[in-house]
Order: sequence, then structure tokens, then C-alpha cells
Amino acid sequence: MTEIAKASGIARQALYKALRPDAQPRFETINRVCHALGVKLVARPIKA
Repeated sequence: MTEIAKASGIARQALYKALRPDAQPRFETINRVCHALGVKLVARPIKA
């Protein structure tokens, strides 16, 4: 978590708080964590 916090520029304590099961993190927070993990978040249509 410390490495993700450094890479994302978000304080470690703030990450724990944002990623709790009952939390509602902002999209920017999720985007920064994904970037720090080397993951690309992609939205695509659901096929019917």
C-alpha cells in the first residue's frame, strides 16, 4: 500500500479510507490507483 500511495500521490491513510468496503471513492482516486498499478480502466458497451 505504501508503494501504491507513493506512485499515485495519495496519502496511505487516505487510500485505506477510500478503499474500504463501504467507501464511495471519487473516480479520480480509482483512476490514480489504477495508473499506479499499471492497469488501464476501459469502459465498453455491454453486448446484448
